[in-house]
Amino acid sequence: MKLKTEQITIAGVLGAITVVLGTTGLGFIPVATPAGAATLMHLPVVLAGILGGPVVGAAVGLIFGLTTLRFMGDLRVVIPARLLMGPMAFWVYSGLRRRTWGLPLAAAVGSLANTAGTLALAVLFGYIPLAGKTGALAIAIMQGGPEALVAAVLLTPIVLAVTRAMHRA
Repeated sequence: MKLKTEQITIAGVLGAITVVLGTTGLGFIPVATPAGAATLMHLPVVLAGILGGPVVGAAVGLIFGLTTLRFMGDLRVVIPARLLMGPMAFWVYSGLRRRTWGLPLAAAVGSLANTAGTLALAVLFGYIPLAGKTGALAIAIMQGGPEALVAAVLLTPIVLAVTRAMHRA
């Protein structure tokens, strides 16, 4: 598969932002929930998927996953969902592009793919329980929904502005 210059640029810029967010800690906001931090790390990944396509989204998702290895060293938990976030956002956006709610829904789906996928794998491999105060369901409710809402609210105007600027150039 051959990537266009535009896609390589999107991957580079959003990959760099992901590295900065992950290595400086700016991408993780401490909160008093079982997970201990809300993340902004999903935003560049979802943006990469929507703007650059599924391969670009997966590449930036891999960078996201690699930057979180210091918190959870199991590749089986931190990588798969991060690889799927961007492509899922892209596919939803592509299918619903002409609908007013297609873009915010795509952003929310990309974010939820991260939450659901990572938590499901953490449960599967025995890192957290499914239920209870510190379980996957509690984390999903307390963080997954709000993070998806943040993705929809922040990324919708960003995608619209960047897309407009890209078409002018």
